[in-house]
Amino acid sequence: MEKPDSSGWRQTDALIVGGGMIGLSLAIALARAGLSITVVDRADPAAMTDSAGDGRTSAIAHASARVFDGIGVWQALAPLACPIDDIRVSDGDSLMFLHYDHRELGDDPLGHIVENHHLRTVLLDTARTTSGLDLKAPASVESLVRDTDYVAATLDDGTRLRANVLLACDGRHSPIRQQAGIAVAKWRYDQTAIVCCARHERPHRHIAHERFLPAGPFAILPMCDDDAGNHRSSIVWTERAARAPALLALDAAAFSAELERRFGDFLGTVSLAGGRWSYPLSLTHAVRYTDRRLALVGDAAHAIHPIAGQGLNMGIRDVAALAEVLVETRRLGLDIGTTDVLARYERWRRADNTLLAVVTDLLTRLFSNDVAPVRLARDSGLAMVNAAPPLRRFFMRHAMGTVGELPRLLRGEAL
Repeated sequence: MEKPDSSGWRQTDALIVGGGMIGLSLAIALARAGLSITVVDRADPAAMTDSAGDGRTSAIAHASARVFDGIGVWQALAPLACPIDDIRVSDGDSLMFLHYDHRELGDDPLGHIVENHHLRTVLLDTARTTSGLDLKAPASVESLVRDTDYVAATLDDGTRLRANVLLACDGRHSPIRQQAGIAVAKWRYDQTAIVCCARHERPHRHIAHERFLPAGPFAILPMCDDDAGNHRSSIVWTERAARAPALLALDAAAFSAELERRFGDFLGTVSLAGGRWSYPLSLTHAVRYTDRRLALVGDAAHAIHPIAGQGLNMGIRDVAALAEVLVETRRLGLDIGTTDVLARYERWRRADNTLLAVVTDLLTRLFSNDVAPVRLARDSGLAMVNAAPPLRRFFMRHAMGTVGELPRLLRGEAL
């Protein structure tokens, strides 16, 4: 590739590869702070916002909602988001449990549940109207050079871009990460997540339930009622990988019966509402988050088991930290793509992400079995935390994302 100069190359401060929820959040945050941003994504935006293609929901922690508010998307997103006021954790049919009640900490909910297609739609709409942000989708990077002083990319439509930094938001199988030769620690769980929406007779009262069954966690997450006023919850049903295909092959009536058997009758009659999706579960964690003029963000850097519903929130915390580092650097008139600048981002995020990856992995292994002594120990642990208000409140703050050295956006402050 020829060396970029002022002829035929379009300058942009940052090139973001990956226009999903993390990539667009980062792009909007940076563009609203005055940087010029180009986002490239292979997917057609129409497919990205189609509810028929992805029935997943995301748990947005309280601090993550602050980030969305700070980048100007929460006002449009809030009516589509169902608050989580309480979380109840139980182990099968054990009488011991753990109950988080948001009123112990104040009036704010612990978080919200949002359908992914709604979140993508709001982010796309915001991106299209944000000054300084150029979204190219569907599009792909045909050639890429990361030199000492610049990043140069040629897109499939012939567009030639020169940037100060490349930000990889292209998912857990990140081609950018692979091209950079960054290794990952990874392993697969012998589990599949079955995702669907359940319609139920009684209102959920904004309570999220996490039930630990021998095959894995069964999460019941409160959703907004549909347009007809039907009460709904999102289901993340972790099942053994060998068993999942048979469950997915059941007709709607038989699948609903299996769903109701695990769901219980505390919300009245339960039935399947809509489609079913499945996702193999694994853990990946990059051995480093940065390379020459490159930073990995979100799932490109780390992807964890959904047991605690923290995957998107880890990425949002990455966004808040990286945006703060890059914006502060630009305001000082310095180069945003240098090694020392990107190292600040990695130092800020690696410890938190590593701890959460380890904790979720241990929880998955601890609760995905029915060994009697192990079950007794974990049930006792749930009861102990539930009976200790200071400890319970500490874990609640963790769930809300309000613990640790927080970037400004996570504190509810402007960049």
